[in-house]
Amino acid sequence: MGLFGSVQGLNILIGIIRNKLVAILLGPEGMGFMSLLNSIIKLMSDSTNLGISMSGVKKISEAYEQNDKTTVNQTVRIVRFWSLLTAIAGMALCILLSPLLSRLSSDSTDYTFYIILISPVVAMLAVTGGETAILKGTRELRSLASVSLYGVAATLVLSVPLFYIYGYRGIIPSLLLVAFAQMFITLNHSYRLFPLHLTNPRQTLSKGYDMIILGVAFVIAGIMGSGTEFLIRAYLNKVGGIDVVGLYNAGYMMTITYAGMVFSAMETDYFPRLSATGNDISQRNLTVNRQIEMSLLLLSPMLVAFMVGLPVLLPLLYSGKFMPAIGMMQVTTLALYLRAVKLPIAYLPLASGDSKSYLLLESIYDVVLLLLSIVGYTYWGGLTGMGIAILLTAFLDFILLTAYTRWKYGYSISSPVIRYTLYQIPIGVIAYIVSIQTQGVIYWGGGIALALLSAGISVYTLHQKTKLWTKLKKKITGKADRA
Repeated sequence: MGLFGSVQGLNILIGIIRNKLVAILLGPEGMGFMSLLNSIIKLMSDSTNLGISMSGVKKISEAYEQNDKTTVNQTVRIVRFWSLLTAIAGMALCILLSPLLSRLSSDSTDYTFYIILISPVVAMLAVTGGETAILKGTRELRSLASVSLYGVAATLVLSVPLFYIYGYRGIIPSLLLVAFAQMFITLNHSYRLFPLHLTNPRQTLSKGYDMIILGVAFVIAGIMGSGTEFLIRAYLNKVGGIDVVGLYNAGYMMTITYAGMVFSAMETDYFPRLSATGNDISQRNLTVNRQIEMSLLLLSPMLVAFMVGLPVLLPLLYSGKFMPAIGMMQVTTLALYLRAVKLPIAYLPLASGDSKSYLLLESIYDVVLLLLSIVGYTYWGGLTGMGIAILLTAFLDFILLTAYTRWKYGYSISSPVIRYTLYQIPIGVIAYIVSIQTQGVIYWGGGIALALLSAGISVYTLHQKTKLWTKLKKKITGKADRA
């Protein structure tokens, strides 16, 4: 977590710089158009990748835990073969469905040509996802960290000059170049560790069926998730205009996406570890609860500081044109507390290979989010209502997840998790009240005090549980001695 936390911190910093420049160069309308294209890419990618990016991790991780190099190499070849098939199929399907996707986005065929142009991105994402699964399953954490860092740097270097020179017209070339760069960087690391070997297509095809059967649930859940995001943006485009989509995307990026990068840092090591516990209920529960503890303790102080700092951060990181999204972002930040608790639990069906449960839970979440988003925007105050919808969906999902996983997998929340939740979430709620009800000295004084209180609780707890200061002192003094 330290390794990936540092890398994702740099990723977020680079992403912030990129989004600031893009916001200035394109404005809400340009960001809205790019957001729509990205939602189409994600929908088509999730619909056609057969879930290899997740099921491949599980399959490779199981062989890796047994130290079976022959099986690992064989599974790597299977993952690569199926990734190539899904890449070709995804690109072809994106082209075939381009008129329909355009009509769903804008009630016209105006976007058809644009969707055809971005279809290679779907193919490149499939290849990248397969190679990333190989690196995750074999615990090549440093390679994954390098890929992540170089990928986000390439995104900045390639996209911003295109937007500066070509403006709106640079969006599609940017999407293509960034996808190619990320695929190239991932392949470079993966092929170095596992060189490409040609295999018999028939044998490879048949040996990958069990992985694909598990992956089908990921595909359907991916379609539901990406479809939900696509339909939300399409709905906002129709009732509010492309600029509202841009505002929503800015709020979503600064809350869910940036926080998601932190969660991704945790997931990279967590999912293979959880998969390796097998059917050992006590060990599995211990792994899940420890992950929740770390997630909650590390994220809570950041969430308070983020919520309080939004009036400065939003115009600083984007521009003053995006201030209408601040109400949505303040509410959505509260949903991230629940996400920190429920996300480790949500991996239980995946680690258990229970595709039906995974699909059921994800489908319920997506349907509820879509319905509440429409209701929230229409009746609960526009974009702020969207934030309320995200928070309410997260709460309902948390209740469902904890009840279902207790019944299905024997999972129970530990007393330390309950204790830390009762410490940190009320601080977040008070910070939200301060952020919407006060101004001036009371706002900043109260907000800073709450952030320090949250940080103090987290640091004290981490020290008690991990002897943090002792380990840090040993590392520092050890380095000094060697010097």
